[in-house]
Amino acid sequence: MTVPDPDGPAPGRPAPVPHPTVGSAASPSAAPSSSSPDTLGVWRRQAGSEEVVLLDGFHAVKHALRFGAEIRVAVTADRAAALALADELAPDVREPLGALLAEVSYEAYASVVPRPHPTAVAALAVRPSRAGRLEALARTPRTAPVVVLDQPRNLGNAGAVIRLAAGFGATGVVTTGTLDPWHPTVVRGGAGLHFATTVERLAVADLPAGPVFALDPEGQDIRGTELPDDALLAFGSERSGLSPELRARADHLVALPMRPQVSSYNLATSVAMALYHWSATGGAPA
Repeated sequence: MTVPDPDGPAPGRPAPVPHPTVGSAASPSAAPSSSSPDTLGVWRRQAGSEEVVLLDGFHAVKHALRFGAEIRVAVTADRAAALALADELAPDVREPLGALLAEVSYEAYASVVPRPHPTAVAALAVRPSRAGRLEALARTPRTAPVVVLDQPRNLGNAGAVIRLAAGFGATGVVTTGTLDPWHPTVVRGGAGLHFATTVERLAVADLPAGPVFALDPEGQDIRGTELPDDALLAFGSERSGLSPELRARADHLVALPMRPQVSSYNLATSVAMALYHWSATGGAPA
């Protein structure tokens, strides 16, 4: 039986999260953890630091644990439900999750996140150092492309692209422009998979070395193009396409097949198509 993804997207506005029943006698695992009673104080002190990032939802915490994130503090409004979810969907992280999770009231949980998540789980993790991220992007030879989002505008789209890049084993995702790829909304959209790839913001002039294949409607059909492992796959913003700076940096312009009179694809869809083409013509997920 396929288990529904508790963090999967829902159309329209998210349904309100009901107040969970905390400390139910139905399960001994529902009892609060033995963590310090000052959990929320620890959270608020840590949340003020630029070196930590919010992990919003069960899947974000799960993926961060799987890919080696250092988690400073984790809370839930229903410990029993969170651990049951781990037993069902991610038994590999059940033990470390159980050691981390502190149960707090629903009101306390909701006070430390911008938008309560249906799973009522959140954590603060240490953001990988910028020096380490830059080193990972500069390392050669590369075995998988770097995805470049040129001046993206939509936080959710950026998160979806990071999730895709992690799934395909891309070397990393680089954004140009003002969007912060570590913004909590981007991390939520990426389901915590920022820790499974390299995520950084750079100026076009500072992009990693490698041939730039930029997606453009006037480019050569991508189906006749082989994308090398060291490629930078560049995608313009949702509204205005490639910036003049990125277009000037491009070595090749390539186009996705598209029916006439259809304006464009969603950004994440375009990235998925390009990464699939790379994987199908020689590359492969790590």
